[in-house]
Amino acid sequence: MVARRARADLPRGGLEVAHMTFDPMMPGWLLIFLTIMLVVGCVVALAQAPRRARVWWLGRILLVLALATALARPGVGTLAADAANTELDVVFVVDLSPSAVAEDWGSVEPRIDGMRADVAALAMTHAGARFALITFDDQAVQRLPLTTDASALDHAMRITKPGSSVNGGGSSIGAAADLLHEMLDTAAERVPERMRIVYYLGDGEQTARGEPDSYEQSAELIQGGAVLGYGTSQGGRMRDTDPYRGGDYIRDKSGSQARSVIDEVALEQIASELKVNYQHRTADTEVEAAKVDPTRGEGADGRSGVMTFPLYWIAALVMIAWLLVETARLVATAAQLRHARRRLDA
Repeated sequence: MVARRARADLPRGGLEVAHMTFDPMMPGWLLIFLTIMLVVGCVVALAQAPRRARVWWLGRILLVLALATALARPGVGTLAADAANTELDVVFVVDLSPSAVAEDWGSVEPRIDGMRADVAALAMTHAGARFALITFDDQAVQRLPLTTDASALDHAMRITKPGSSVNGGGSSIGAAADLLHEMLDTAAERVPERMRIVYYLGDGEQTARGEPDSYEQSAELIQGGAVLGYGTSQGGRMRDTDPYRGGDYIRDKSGSQARSVIDEVALEQIASELKVNYQHRTADTEVEAAKVDPTRGEGADGRSGVMTFPLYWIAALVMIAWLLVETARLVATAAQLRHARRRLDA
């Protein structure tokens, strides 16, 4: 199987997540105070000036505002996709309950094939990042610690097999909640400025008793992610992975072949808890890579990978333009005075 690169939906040049930044050359309160005082002074002079001179005071108010803007040093911060990948941790949480082999991916392929293809595609899109893998059935297991070795991720996905129907306790879609939070929390404590995203892959089918654990506690530890849903409303038959059962299809209590049906309501609930988007996956569409927001969650203040494009030069151009006008006016006034003096001397 050849992995396709996930669609990243990034603007040309690999840039994303723009936001305003300010880096004032003096304390903010002092800059605001001085600006107000200068503007008030100009307004008072404007009110007292002759009508013909008022336009000049309006220009001087503009000059003060341009100066204040330049001193505030505004800019646009933009996250570079390439930079993000080298400073990104990507955690895959994969549902390996027996329903992962339900045959409704593409024509009659098992869902796990789609999960493997999507993980491989996302790893290509996030090339340079660190990857980790958590799988779960009735319990969660960390299959791969954070590593930059994408081939190790691919190998881990290929050797892990969905669970057997022998487990009578059922599986919970929230089984990985605690382990995921523990992994993210540890990563955030060690290197808080790194960014972290989570991809949850599953069908949303809850077969264990009781309410599933929530993933909400992990939301503030990530800068993006996605919940990827596999399966159809018609459902798919499942072959038993227990080697002692000969690969027969799993049967329900009535003796009929059991079918696993996707539960998109449950998957959307997980997406809501993680504050990420939900995608229903099909074999004829490409998986969309998550957008990374460096301003989200813990450690945002110390986050790198953000390039700031300064904008204060625009205000500086306004200042220069007005100063040129003022200079031209002074030169013209001086020329008039010299001409008048010559006439008096004559």
